[in-house]
Parts: sequence; structure tokens; C-alpha cells
Amino acid sequence: MYDLNSFVNWFRDSSPYIHAHRNRTFVIYFGGEAILDASLNNLVHDFALLNSLGIRLVLVHGIRPQIDLGLEKQNLSSSFHEQLRITDTAALQCVKESAGLARVEIESLLSLGVANSPMAGAKVRVISGNFITAQPHGIINGVDLQFTGKVRRIDSDAIHQQLDLGHVLLISPVGYSPSGDLFNLSAEQLATEIAIALQAEKLILMTEQSCQSSESGQLIAQITTAETQELIEHDTQLALSTKYALQSAIQGCQAGVNRVHILNRKIDGALLIELFSRDGVGTLVSSTEFESIRTAQLSDIPGILELITPLEHQGLLIGRSKEHLENNIKDYIVIERDGLIIGCTALHTITESHTGLIACLAIHPDYRKAERGNQLLEQLLVKAGQESLQQLFALSTQTMHWFKERDFQESHFTELPATLQKNYNHLRNPKVLKKNLP
Repeated sequence: MYDLNSFVNWFRDSSPYIHAHRNRTFVIYFGGEAILDASLNNLVHDFALLNSLGIRLVLVHGIRPQIDLGLEKQNLSSSFHEQLRITDTAALQCVKESAGLARVEIESLLSLGVANSPMAGAKVRVISGNFITAQPHGIINGVDLQFTGKVRRIDSDAIHQQLDLGHVLLISPVGYSPSGDLFNLSAEQLATEIAIALQAEKLILMTEQSCQSSESGQLIAQITTAETQELIEHDTQLALSTKYALQSAIQGCQAGVNRVHILNRKIDGALLIELFSRDGVGTLVSSTEFESIRTAQLSDIPGILELITPLEHQGLLIGRSKEHLENNIKDYIVIERDGLIIGCTALHTITESHTGLIACLAIHPDYRKAERGNQLLEQLLVKAGQESLQQLFALSTQTMHWFKERDFQESHFTELPATLQKNYNHLRNPKVLKKNLP
């Protein structure tokens, strides 16, 4: 039986991302392997869905396997130098044919409007053109790369004009010189350069495998550019394509792209899961940490209320008004994860008695198994030390053992400072827990 509740919860949880992504510019790279795969239909349907949600899309496709197949049919092979294809006249002809066929294939799928299909009623206008000016790579260490080129200029104004009209931009990995020559470009590099030129909110690199740690075999969910550089330098087992994607991610982030996502395109729906769920299925690369603990700001109040209100209804926390939060916001510490508040706590100081009350220690249900409660408590202890507090108190109805496991001792109502005794809720009858500070 179809689980309606799961669908409703998922749709509600995705709504903040739908709002956040609308009118944002995303540049998405996918390789020629994806075009040859039977799953291309699903991927293109997902592109159309993103466009229907108001996301400004620039799609950059690769054609490496298509070029190889074209040369193979002629009993020819490509030569490479420093991981770059040497594009001679025969290879250039394959580049032209492959780029044209790939573009037509993608455009035809984006134009499909068959009833009872994911594209039913979709009207996606796809634009291609000579937005990329290229120049030859030239001679590297004595080797002439011939018609292999690099980006010279991107007509970002023209691309923005098309995006403003709601069009999807489809860019093939070729560029033209002012003299009329055509050059073969690296699709990943082209996507990165376009994202930088447009100052896109996201660069999404859809690769042939997930970005995993060679040591643990686990997906690397998020990583900063500094950590990425260290990974590239020290992990000798990284797949070459993963290494290229990570290098592109560093380049994009350092040049102003807010977020770079590396996704395994073989995971059906990877694009939607990554963009519209809290944890996604790919690797997020950013200049700053994806998740951070910091002092709360007034702009965090809606997120704090969304986090703690369900717990107040369950009787786990006492009710707090918006006005209370506004007046005491400097007491609060939050965990922010990609714009969402997933944890918070507060330290209310009773100055005259050199004590503090831990209030509102809450973690989102999806994130309670990763030591985040401990991280918040550590931040509270640091703050208490900075304010020269001698004791910490906590009032709890259902989490007494959590505090006891962290060296809090069960105490009595009469040991509370006078201010706390005055506000103690005898109907709620919470346990009093105390921790002496060094």
C-alpha cells in the first residue's frame, strides 16, 4: 500500500529547499556515459522538474566515449598528453559529430510531452549557441595538442538573458575562436568556468562513481576546500575521475561558487535527493564548513521555534515565546547545517550566585546519533568557564540519565538559586541536576 504519510512528510520537509532554490542558478555537468545509458530519460526528466520549480539551469554535457567510439569505427585511436586528448583533424571530426548528436538527443528528450509520463505538460525551451570563445591549448612540453582548446571567454550576459526568460541552456564541450576555428574542450572544466562566470549558487558534477574515502570505503558527505586539497595530495587510491571532480570543486569554490556537489549519476534520482533532502546522497564541497556551531542570531529564531515547538508539545521542553527568544538570543547556541537549525541550547546566567541554567537542549530527531548533544554541552561548558560560573543546573523530566552520564548529580529543588526556585514549575516537577565547575 502506498504510504501517504511518508509522502506528505517528505514533501513538507522538501519545501524549505524548494523555496531556497527558486530563481537560483545551477550549472550541472554530466558525462557522455550518461547520454549512452538507458537511464538518460530519468535524468532529463529530473532536469525538467528542476526547471519547472524555477531553477535557472545550465547543462554541460560530455562526449568522451562518443569520440572514442567514432575513432574506433575508423580503426583510429587517440593520443593523450598530461591527461588531455590530442585532437587531430580526424578526432576533431568525431568531436563535431558527437557534440551534434548528443545535443539533439538531449533536446529531443527535453521536448518530450507524452501524456502519462513525467514530461506530460512540460514546456522546456532549450537554448544552445556560441556562448563560449575558445583558444588552443597550444604546445605543452613540446607536444602540440592541435585542436584541443581551453576557455578564453564566456558570454555570461547572453547566458543570463536566456536564463531570465526561463530557458534551459545546453552547452556542448566545444568552443569557437574569433577566426572561426572550433576546439575540443574539457566538459568538467567548461562547467566549472561557466559556474564561475555566472557566479552560480551551485555547480553539480555528475560522475561515474561516488566520492568515497579509500580507507573506509564510506561516502564523503561533506568536505571543505582545504580538506579536499589534503585528500587529493594524500589519498593515492582516489579514482582519476573523482580527483578531477574534486579539483574542479576547489577551483569553483575559491572563485566564488557557494556550493559544489559531486553526485554518482548512476543513483536514480540522485539530483533530487541531493537538492531536496537534508543529507542527500553526494559529496558537498564548500569553502566553509557545511555544519557549524555558533552563537544564535535573531534571524535564527524561526528555525529554533520550528525545532523546539514539537518538543514543547510533547512536554519535553517548557514553552518559549518568540519574545523570550528575542530578549535572550545571546544566551542561545545553535548547530546550523546548510542553512537549517538542527540543534540548539541556551545558558541562562544567574550572575549574583555565579551559576547557570542549561535550557532548551534540543537536537532534530534525524541527527541524534552523532554526538551533537555532546558538542552543544561542550560549548556550554566553554561559555560557563568564560563567565567564571561555579555551578551549572539543568531541569529535566525525561533526559535525567543523559545528564548523569555526563557528571551531573541529582540535586534538590532547595539547592537551586532563589531566582530559579521562584520560577520552578511544581506541576511539571522536573528533576534538578547539578554540575560543579572547576
